[in-house]
Amino acid sequence: MEKDPNKGYVAILGWTLNAIDALDRFDRRYVVVAPEWAEDYARQNDIPFVPWNFERLNDRSMEIAQTLKEMGVDVAIPLFEETVEWAGAINAVLQGNPRLHGQAMLFRDKALMKRRAQLGGIRVGIFEEAHDRDDVVRFLKRVNQTLLKLDGDPNDPIHLKAFDKAGCLGHRVVRTVEDVAGINDDEFPALLESHLDGWEFAVEAWVQDRKIRFLNISEYVKLGYSVFVPASPELEKWRPRITEEIEKLIETFDIDFGFIHPEYFVTSDGKMYFGEVAYRPPGFKVFELLERSYGFNAYQALVLMFDPKTTEEEIEAFFPQPVVDAKGHAGCFGVYPRRRVVSDLEIPEETENHEYFDFHELVAPRENKVTKRSAFGTHWGLVYFFGEDPTEMRELLTKQEELDFYV
Repeated sequence: MEKDPNKGYVAILGWTLNAIDALDRFDRRYVVVAPEWAEDYARQNDIPFVPWNFERLNDRSMEIAQTLKEMGVDVAIPLFEETVEWAGAINAVLQGNPRLHGQAMLFRDKALMKRRAQLGGIRVGIFEEAHDRDDVVRFLKRVNQTLLKLDGDPNDPIHLKAFDKAGCLGHRVVRTVEDVAGINDDEFPALLESHLDGWEFAVEAWVQDRKIRFLNISEYVKLGYSVFVPASPELEKWRPRITEEIEKLIETFDIDFGFIHPEYFVTSDGKMYFGEVAYRPPGFKVFELLERSYGFNAYQALVLMFDPKTTEEEIEAFFPQPVVDAKGHAGCFGVYPRRRVVSDLEIPEETENHEYFDFHELVAPRENKVTKRSAFGTHWGLVYFFGEDPTEMRELLTKQEELDFYV
């Protein structure tokens, strides 16, 4: 597509073909900053490219900000958790605003993030940092003592999460002292949290000039397994309260522009607890689900929010009306093999023959032995569904948990 020189020039940090394709079809100039392994593909396909190793922190780290500044880039957009801090540091240089780097650190460190939320009057559960297994045991005992558990009562679980990983990676549920023994030394330091009973869901909010420009509620059917958009009417009825919470988050975290992906719990008595917030696109291909449901491209929306040269008219013309403009509910299910040894990929008939079945991204197994998951692992691929009835969608996604895709 023809690029408009009067609009912003953006750098996307990280390699995602769907994002690159979306930017190719958009009117902004762009450059992809990604590891060297992507360079050949980028050159062969005329993708504007700057190689950078995001794992390397040294005295040359400023170099990427200087390179992009000299190219005339206006803003850097993170696509993955691991590039959020880099985007903050680069934007601090490009926009002459050192606060942006500090803000990115908050989005990356789950303990700092919870403290900042608490200071802003946002409701969070009990949390603490853990540096070793003894800290985990102490926290487990203290939480259950607080809940007035007696000897012999089953413990309330606690959650152990990696400080700076995305989504379910490094997340495990700890119920007993025996569970603690299975935690490896390399999982520390980590964040410990009390368990919240309630309805867990995620939000995707596109923000510019401190205002929410589009807000989606993603309904988790089962955390780490399945999600659909837009949410069911039962969850959508919380939209006014959820909007208030997001506005509080924007204020507390000083968010002038960009995109946030927070997670919340609603408890049975109607209290809303903040889980965590990310400053990058969500996992489980939620951006793709939104396009299937609404027709707008969420990666292009990301660029609109980050670009300082975006106009009000563009924003108004771009975004649909939440919920009412959705053509249906789009959902996906992350497949984990249920057997320890597998040899073939076999899509269950009841999945493939369901009228809501869209397509899948599963591939034949590369190895026969399935590694045991000690925590929430990485799924082997996604199966996509689309249909009108949210209740049917929820039941269909739940049903997938009982089926074998790898035999």
